[in-house]
Amino acid sequence: MASATISTPAAPRRTRAKAPAWVWALPPVALLALAFLYPLALVVQQSFQPDTGGTSLKPYADVFASGAFREALWTTVWLAVAATVGCLVLGFVLALIIAFVPFPGAKAVSRFIDVFLSFPSFLITLALLFVYGSVGMANGAWTDVTGAAEGPFQFLTTPWGVLLAEITYFTPFVMRPLLAAFSQLDTGQLEAASSLGARAPRIIRRIILPEALPALAAGGSLVLVLCLNEFGIVLFTGAKGVTTLPTLVYGKAILESDYPGACVVAVVNVLISVGLYGLYRVVSRRAGA
Repeated sequence: MASATISTPAAPRRTRAKAPAWVWALPPVALLALAFLYPLALVVQQSFQPDTGGTSLKPYADVFASGAFREALWTTVWLAVAATVGCLVLGFVLALIIAFVPFPGAKAVSRFIDVFLSFPSFLITLALLFVYGSVGMANGAWTDVTGAAEGPFQFLTTPWGVLLAEITYFTPFVMRPLLAAFSQLDTGQLEAASSLGARAPRIIRRIILPEALPALAAGGSLVLVLCLNEFGIVLFTGAKGVTTLPTLVYGKAILESDYPGACVVAVVNVLISVGLYGLYRVVSRRAGA
């Protein structure tokens, strides 16, 4: 006689409730707010608190009425725009040579550009000082040959020296997206145009340049943002009479102890930078960079 076995239903498994996604986002957001947003909020708050006490727009009125602020704003803008234009022209020419003119070491030069992007800006300025400074190599060679008291290369402490240093340092930031764009270019189009008798200038104008425009726009937007906030190059060149918004913040905060005024200039600089960064992101997204 077979014995019947009675099976009991298995107990239902307890499912662990999953935490909402926003819960996991809280720690990094809190850390970001504490490390970045809170100090920025303090700067904005200080910009509305004059030394006389209270809260008012007086620091903004004083700074905007200052000739030093208007001059620094103009110097910052024209230096950034001029450096961006110089970087676009020089970067486009150098990227063309590296990508389409075969020469030994082209790949090594392309890789060096990636390494160059990690260099601090003051290092390039320091190198230019060794070459074109008042007691640099170029002036030293000139005085040795001619016997003159000083050399003719005195431009490094002028706005043109700052412009040269910024173009030298920021050109690779334009070359990198250009080289990436050139690597995806269909070489068959170039060969077909060349076989039909098109010369190099026309090939560049009709085929290469249209493909390079998105990369040029993305690289130019990034360089413009970086130049607007550049501090080390202006400081290390020792350019007389060249005051940009970042150096004006330094001067008001450290040299004049005018913290409300320094915060006002910093807020203006941040607003301009954030606006241009938004433009850079839009251009980069459309360019696929």
